[in-house]
Amino acid sequence: MARYLVVNGPNLNALGKRATGHYGTKTLSEIEASLTEKASALGVEVEFFQSNHEGAMVDYIQGSSGGAHGMVINAGALTHYGYSLRDAVADAGLPVVEVHISNIHARERWRRRSVLADVVRGQIAGLGWRGYVAALEVLSQLVAEEESA
Repeated sequence: MARYLVVNGPNLNALGKRATGHYGTKTLSEIEASLTEKASALGVEVEFFQSNHEGAMVDYIQGSSGGAHGMVINAGALTHYGYSLRDAVADAGLPVVEVHISNIHARERWRRRSVLADVVRGQIAGLGWRGYVAALEVLSQLVAEEESA
């Protein structure tokens, strides 16, 4: 069974109470429940990780990417300056979809640049919590297509 990592960065543990105008009212655990349900429908497994610390995220990716089939990542603010995280994502050698709950391209100028953009397959931004579900669905389809090719 295919296994996908779902990695969340700084402040995403505060979803549901943090800047709800940008990030909505769903908590991270509610988003994870939606992803678990979608994973079951797709016949895949998901493994969740969240940290407010870049080094912990790097350690997790390095330690967990073996045997994984892909990754969904919302790096939070590390999206814009987390170069060691970017390198860990690149080194993992997995297909990755970057997710942002808000539309980072319509916000402050500094939020518009992603240091991950050149090492991920694609980016989903501005669809709220549904972006995670869309990312898992697309990623599992990409992996299945590539495995059957």
